[in-house]
Parts: sequence; structure tokens; C-alpha cells
Amino acid sequence: NFPDNTPNFFANKTNDQTISSGSNTKVEFNTEEFDSDSAFASDRFTVPSGEAGKYFFYTTCHFTGSTDQSFNSVELHKNGSQFCRSINRFSGTGSLSESISAVIDLSASDYVEVYVKQNSGSSQTLRGEASERKTYFVGFKLV
Repeated sequence: NFPDNTPNFFANKTNDQTISSGSNTKVEFNTEEFDSDSAFASDRFTVPSGEAGKYFFYTTCHFTGSTDQSFNSVELHKNGSQFCRSINRFSGTGSLSESISAVIDLSASDYVEVYVKQNSGSSQTLRGEASERKTYFVGFKLV
């Protein structure tokens, strides 16, 4: 028998979310495409009992626009604290996707969430869409 990289999940954002300028905002993922161990809830993945180990996480967040030379960032948080961050600066005012991935060593009941931040000076939209999956969060245990 081969290991199957469980627990695993894919959470998608199908609704837009307003992101205020200058504040860290937790991303709301309202659709689960799969969740092998029912470990994704309340916009976070929580390690089930007996499943400690190294996990791979990936997220893409799509902002629909901003002001020239402002930035947006995407962060993975472990147990409420920033674990890693990716920053991208807008050139012009078009839309922009920002992605980040990490391998995180987790114990049972540890949790991982996605946060975003932008500094355009006004609220911006984090885009959600069912068919194109523009903002999503994926994770699985490494074997």
C-alpha cells in the first residue's frame, strides 16, 4: 500500500472580500472542494489528533486592482503568528495574483490560516470565483 498524503484539503473563495488598506485581514474561504479529514473549518486548517508531521501549503490570492506602486502581501500564519510572507508591488492599476507556499512542521491541534494586506490607501477587493479558482488554499501532509 502507498501512503496517500492525508490529511489534505482544497478550499476555494467564491465570493469577493473587501480588504481595508493597511490592515492584516484573514482570508475567508467559503467553499471546500475536498477535505479528507474534515480538518478545514472557520477558514483554517487544524491538524487532527495523531497527524503531526510536515505539511505542504500553497495559496494564491487575486486582488482586482490597486494604485500604482502600492503593495499587497500574502501570509501563512501558524497558530495565529506569521510564519512566512510574500510581497508584490503593483505597477499601474491592473489586477494581481500573489502566491506563497511553505512546508511547515505541525503538531496535533496546530492550525494554519491565510492573511492578506494591501496599502493602496483605499479598500480593495480580494476576488473569489467558483469556476476559475482565483483565490484558494491547498494543503496536505507529506509522507
